[in-house]
Amino acid sequence: MSEPQPTRNDPKHGNGAKYLALLLLGLVIGAVCTVMAMRAIQARSDPFPHSVMHVQGWHLENLRNAVEQNRCTATDSLPHLQALRVMANDIEPAFPGLRDDKRFVDASSQLRGALDTALASPPDNCTALGKTTGAIGQACKACHQDFRG
Repeated sequence: MSEPQPTRNDPKHGNGAKYLALLLLGLVIGAVCTVMAMRAIQARSDPFPHSVMHVQGWHLENLRNAVEQNRCTATDSLPHLQALRVMANDIEPAFPGLRDDKRFVDASSQLRGALDTALASPPDNCTALGKTTGAIGQACKACHQDFRG
């Protein structure tokens, strides 16, 4: 005679596999829903303000690196100074909530003034470029002290 086969209701066999499968399914669905929610939140945020700051930071860092590497000719620094000046025009549009704040407007104007001075007489040695990057950095710092979160 053959042994009886266990039935589904046999108390010797638990439901652990079912529970594990449901747990894994719940984790997968939760992860998918979390990603979808994060994407929806991200889609509502405006990347423009952060983009302007990142591009300006990149150009300023390249100017500082040029000083460290002793590559301070006008042909090395002028493209970065020009790009910084163009991007400085986008500061107020990038932060429309701060347009009416006098400190913000003054800091933006100070940055544009430092860049206009540098472009009117481009630095042609590392000492001059160091002073120029210092003036630009101070203008950035003035704004960041008041408004950076």
